[in-house]
Amino acid sequence: MAAPPTQTGPRANDQIEVEAVRLIDHEGKNHGIVRTEDAVRRAEAVGLDLVEVSPNADPPVAKILDLGKYKYEAQKKANLARKHQKTQDVKEIKMRPGIDVHDYDVKMRAIHRFIDEGDKVKVTMRFRGREMAHQELGLGVLMRVRDDTDEIAKVEALPKMEGRQMTMVIAPK
Repeated sequence: MAAPPTQTGPRANDQIEVEAVRLIDHEGKNHGIVRTEDAVRRAEAVGLDLVEVSPNADPPVAKILDLGKYKYEAQKKANLARKHQKTQDVKEIKMRPGIDVHDYDVKMRAIHRFIDEGDKVKVTMRFRGREMAHQELGLGVLMRVRDDTDEIAKVEALPKMEGRQMTMVIAPK
């Protein structure tokens, strides 16, 4: 035998199992504490539903309103909140140990822009050929990046070698 479906959303009309509720009518007027059966009858008299809007109160607060419209408004509000939510992405900046001053400045502007937007930045130092013998040069560039972004970001992952590249992750403060 299958379990009954779980309820989503507020309880309404005959689903309200408490004996009395604090009733607010469709015009927003507070009627005080009323027996649940009387409140359901009042809601049916005006052609609306009795909806439990605050089930944890003592006694629970119930409002006379259109249940379909109430659920629609709640869904719209949830979608709007989800739309304005900012997710934190990880952006990647690739460099080489012998990076020129101007190229470094361009990369730093990009890092500052990413940090200002609230994203993490993974700085990757790629080594090719004989550069592998001078990893301290790459480490020096990464330390310079750390020092240049010290006011706006914190180092989340210190530089570490992974094959032929050294990576460091910085995040907004």
